[in-house]
Amino acid sequence: MRKKGLTLGVTESATGGLISHIITNVPGSSEIYKGSVTAYANSTKMNVLGVKSETLQQYGAVSSQVAEEMALGGCRALGADICISDTGIAGPSGATPDKPVGLFYLGLAHRLTAYSQKHLFHSNREENKDRAARAVLEWLKSYLLNLG
Repeated sequence: MRKKGLTLGVTESATGGLISHIITNVPGSSEIYKGSVTAYANSTKMNVLGVKSETLQQYGAVSSQVAEEMALGGCRALGADICISDTGIAGPSGATPDKPVGLFYLGLAHRLTAYSQKHLFHSNREENKDRAARAVLEWLKSYLLNLG
């Protein structure tokens, strides 16, 4: 990111700050890292990140649409060029028939465009969070390599 002159922001829900923790463990991350918002509550997703209440009502907090809106909102709120996000059900509770424990949606926004990925992890709460955090960071790495 440094070579490309890009900055990074993070908006987290189910990972609860883990992505930011991993990033800030890297020496020199302060050169590109703008910060994070841990938007665990839907009210925070709406009031801080601008996630639409209609999106939450129609698709639920754990959805590709919310992951994308969180990432876009993070770019705006943090002044970052790229923002990554997560929303999910880490477990052991919170599942529904359509949304099982371990379901995560990851978001990435850049240049006013947002993308999302769906992941399903089959482990305990801590491992599901760790896998989601590492998956979004791997996706970011791949995205950056493909930028050229």
